[in-house]
Amino acid sequence: MSDYRKKFIVKPDSKIRLKHFDSGYHGKHESHKSALLEIQKNLQKMDQLQYRMYAESKHSLLIVLQGLDAAGKDGVVRHVLTGLNPSGCISTNFKEPTKEDLAHDFLWRVHPHVPAKGSIAIFNRSHYEDVLVVRVHELAPEKVWSKRYDQINDFERLITTENNTAILKFFLHISKEEQLARFKKRLDEPDRQWKISDSDYKKRAYKWFRDLAISQIIVRQMEEMNMQLPKPTVNLAEIRREYHQAEDGRKAGRK
Repeated sequence: MSDYRKKFIVKPDSKIRLKHFDSGYHGKHESHKSALLEIQKNLQKMDQLQYRMYAESKHSLLIVLQGLDAAGKDGVVRHVLTGLNPSGCISTNFKEPTKEDLAHDFLWRVHPHVPAKGSIAIFNRSHYEDVLVVRVHELAPEKVWSKRYDQINDFERLITTENNTAILKFFLHISKEEQLARFKKRLDEPDRQWKISDSDYKKRAYKWFRDLAISQIIVRQMEEMNMQLPKPTVNLAEIRREYHQAEDGRKAGRK
């Protein structure tokens, strides 16, 4: 079985060019049907591991999704993270900052949404927008956004060391041709037209492979946490005795 984390990971301080990555890569599988069983196994394993995470309450997981418009961020939340229990998972979509957000430091709106111990958080876009969009569209001077790289590193170091949070960052890479094809689909399908924005056109692929790779990477990260179910804090022998007494009483009452 391929290890997609090893294949796609970008090591710190690496310099890459997206044009050198095949956005149509789909591994050994040729179709969604072929990959479906493996995807389903990953989702089942995610559910089991999340249960352990919640019970142990010592670890947490932050999943960061970045990508161009129509890259499939919402699709990941819908199709991959459906394998998680909603009671222990929250998804936050970081849109354009509000007036109140802009009155604070750029991480002010992010910190309240990081996961507590025992839970999982998904960032659909994230604090990286504040060194991407801000820089590209010249929304802040260089002396401001250039400092944010270190501030982001400090922020992530804080939550990993203080809260035992593992961070998985996914950049969903699609070609310009594929992006246009997805924009066209939004135009042609009425139930997708609400997603259209004025900027879509100014600035069908292996979606199932996205689901396969991300689900596998999440599972392997969670397995490495070596999470254990906590030992009972009550006297099980006494609880069993009381249960059997109650059950015997119930049966005697029926006679």
